[in-house]
Amino acid sequence: MVNYSDVTLNRTFAALADPTRRALLAQLSRRDAFSVSELAKPFAMSLPAVMKHLDVLLDAGLVAREKTGRVVACRLTAKPMEQALAWLKRYQRFWSDNLDRLAAFVEDEQWPIQQAPPRSTRGQASPSNDGSKRARTKSMRRGPTRKS
Repeated sequence: MVNYSDVTLNRTFAALADPTRRALLAQLSRRDAFSVSELAKPFAMSLPAVMKHLDVLLDAGLVAREKTGRVVACRLTAKPMEQALAWLKRYQRFWSDNLDRLAAFVEDEQWPIQQAPPRSTRGQASPSNDGSKRARTKSMRRGPTRKS
């Protein structure tokens, strides 16, 4: 059995829960490193807001930062995602097995074909016991308004 660190998994899934952070990770997967300003360009948010998202990713261990002069470069680190993927694979096996059993059950069963009930023809009464209700009238005319 694999030991999972609850803290690492919690931080990884919390970081991946946000669509902006997932987009940042997708962007980082395309190249070895990006500067923070390059990462912030496609987003309609301030640079400090992007940096807060990067801080969450850094705390989760999904991103590493390196400062060279004035430029802060970020790169993807996938180690926490490997642990999350291993955790998810257990459940993938569970659902795959259950769905395979369900498919086998459905394919083995002979389901009777149900025919739609016959439509009522015009002029016949509705089978319900409740009578038709009168159409709702328009609301009252507008009352007096207060003028100053």
